[in-house]
Amino acid sequence: MRKAVIDFLNNKKDYIILTGLAAGIYPFLHYVNTHFFILNSTRHILFFSTLFLVLPIVITYLFYYLSTKVVQLHKYRKFVLPFVNISMFSVLIILITLGIKKKLIVLAIIVSVILALLLYKYLKKVIVFQLILAFMSLIVLVTKYYHVANESHDWMGQPDDINTVIFKKKPNIYVIQPDGYANFSELKKGHYKFDNSKFESFLVGENFKLYNDFRSNYVPTVYSNSSIFGMKHHYYKAQSNEENETYNFRQDIIGENPVLDILKANNYKNHLFLQEPYFILGGIGLGYDYCNINANEVSYFSNGFDMDKNIKQEFESHIVNNKSSNNFYFIEKIKPWHISNNKRQSLGRDKEREAYLNRLVEVNTWLIDMVTIINKNDPNSLIVIIADHGGFVGYDYELESRTKNLDRDLVHSVFTSALAIKWPDNDIPDYDNRLKSSVNLFRIMFSYLSNNDSYLQNLQEDKSYLIIEEGAPNGVYEVIDDIGEVVFKSYEK
Repeated sequence: MRKAVIDFLNNKKDYIILTGLAAGIYPFLHYVNTHFFILNSTRHILFFSTLFLVLPIVITYLFYYLSTKVVQLHKYRKFVLPFVNISMFSVLIILITLGIKKKLIVLAIIVSVILALLLYKYLKKVIVFQLILAFMSLIVLVTKYYHVANESHDWMGQPDDINTVIFKKKPNIYVIQPDGYANFSELKKGHYKFDNSKFESFLVGENFKLYNDFRSNYVPTVYSNSSIFGMKHHYYKAQSNEENETYNFRQDIIGENPVLDILKANNYKNHLFLQEPYFILGGIGLGYDYCNINANEVSYFSNGFDMDKNIKQEFESHIVNNKSSNNFYFIEKIKPWHISNNKRQSLGRDKEREAYLNRLVEVNTWLIDMVTIINKNDPNSLIVIIADHGGFVGYDYELESRTKNLDRDLVHSVFTSALAIKWPDNDIPDYDNRLKSSVNLFRIMFSYLSNNDSYLQNLQEDKSYLIIEEGAPNGVYEVIDDIGEVVFKSYEK
């Protein structure tokens, strides 16, 4: 290897293809590493392979060809390959880290001209450096892929025969999830201190039962929802909070999971309505019969939160057109969301609280419209409004919650989750008081639909878990116990 590198550095040959490939291969591998879920789609693989690998080679060859054929460019020929390599490498790095920033791209091209003039003698050393970066990134990618390929979904295995449950009642089921909507009881106290009585009165008037002190078992959304649809605890698979460790959890939500399998076995059609495309990035195989966002609508460079699809616009006609079947709808709205993610984005504790509550008022209007649409077209349905987690109000920013904390109001602000259910014909099961945390939502619901309360014998513990990164050794911790008390206990796999 050493001899090959030395020979490469010392010979006078122009490596046109390698010059182009070196400019794009590290940005390509780095982007795939940080957006690992794009590997799920052939469409995305072809696009990014063309953009990062094929296009740089073609452009390099074209510039080189012109420098040899156009007389006026002959004297600049020695600068062509360094310029093309450095400029494409710089532009692609900007593209994968900041997106399309025209001013920065123009500046990068100008700087690349200067660097080409200064470094043209060292082009091959630049190429070797780029290939070393790519090799390091490749090792990370192979390790990540091996981890995902060998990851087990056994955690979703059920402790009883609920997978074969037979429904005796088959109302249409609507699960509406306003992201980050705090529980009605918590909104009145703690760091929220908000009067939400007008919206609560609307729900009660529409025969909803409000479940106070309900909470999630995990945060953020992808971890919480995977537990909901898996009807089991996963304990974050006892891992640290790496960006791409949510990959398979997204598949568990919208792909195969016990909830969708049970609904299909009971002849339900499953419909997914999303405001944003986060769950479907990369063309993950859908376990739903329908999704309101087509994969082809989603930008190749989408971060999952750049669409703002109008759910109401299509939703009512969809209900009307599917009246002949039993239907399950999962509807997610990215509001009121939560406070800002990090310190740089934060407006400060008080302003973050104010912004959150303003969004909550907005989503109340949306929820009223959605409930009205459902009740008008499907009055005997089962409607569940359930949040995925709380709003983190009381913190300056969301990442602050990953520090060890025993303050009751702050910990509950993270996990507090709204739950309101309109049971068909106001037929409320006498065991609904066991609805304490989101992991047990569907198990209790399926007990109700099957008239079989034996499934309640295997309810999961109503504990809440958090990945801690400061104030204690990194890892997964139980932070709220089975009865709602704040604790701090390390979870060992």
